[in-house]
Amino acid sequence: MIAAIVAAVFYGVASVMQAIAVRAASHRGPEDAASGGVDPGLVVRMLHQWRFVASIGLDALGFLAQLVALQRLPLFMVQAVVASNLAVTAVVASRLIGMTLSWREWAAVIGVVSGVALLGASAGAQGAAQVGAVFKLALIVAVAGLAVVGMAAAKLNDPYRTTALGLTAGFGFGLLSIAARVLDGFAPLQLARDPAAYAIAAAGIISFMFYATALEGGSVTVATAAVVLAETIPPAVIGVVFLGDQTRPGLAGVAWGGFFIAVASAVMLARFGEAHQTEDVAMADAVAHRQANAGPAAAELLSWWPVDLQIFHALEDTAIPETTGVS
Repeated sequence: MIAAIVAAVFYGVASVMQAIAVRAASHRGPEDAASGGVDPGLVVRMLHQWRFVASIGLDALGFLAQLVALQRLPLFMVQAVVASNLAVTAVVASRLIGMTLSWREWAAVIGVVSGVALLGASAGAQGAAQVGAVFKLALIVAVAGLAVVGMAAAKLNDPYRTTALGLTAGFGFGLLSIAARVLDGFAPLQLARDPAAYAIAAAGIISFMFYATALEGGSVTVATAAVVLAETIPPAVIGVVFLGDQTRPGLAGVAWGGFFIAVASAVMLARFGEAHQTEDVAMADAVAHRQANAGPAAAELLSWWPVDLQIFHALEDTAIPETTGVS
């Protein structure tokens, strides 16, 4: 349970850091990014952003923590706890990017946490069901299908583009969790022979690419909300139907209630986050623009978050530059 919570915190903080890095690495203005397709060089350029490199480290640590949780808890429990990273994202975005959360969004954050708590109280032991090679190969086929869907989603116009890319990335992360759950072992030879290991690698790559593309021109909260919804519900169903996951005796109603509260709260965050999508994209642009144009001495100071936050809050009292796109 602690490992799952640690994963949620790491994922949530990494999401906001990646949103700022995406805006700094983007070669498109907000209008172009919202309707442009997938930029193959985006991730390469992001590697020059210290926030992106740090976020990769947080994601890696989060994934290791999630693996530990998946070995001991049902999928629906782990995915619901990891879903609480949306609340972490919203809170961190409100501080780091400067996005303002309304009382409804704060209520939704509390709802996500409450839903996860109910699920934690009702989760039973991890199912012992084993799956065959056909199930694992089906995961690889599903990842390939998501790659095609994601390329099509990238050509849509907002507000559909950000949501569609987020959902596609979320389904991919969900497949990654399922594949991680059915691994035969972690020895090098076992991983080399296990189709689930290849499904994890493929799902991780395409999901991250589509998520980064969604963040390039969309709201960090909306994109992450879509990811959370898609990576939570399907794995939970598959875990119960195929992998033997269950609740504690007599607590199935509590589990369903907690799941409903967590998902409904995530939907609320997506709904109200979309209302100020232009605002938080502009805020992320402002942070990225300041970092990209800082001199060597300033860059050294900005490498520390507390200083970075203090400077940004001071800039909130001044006008945001008219040109927010970063080349």
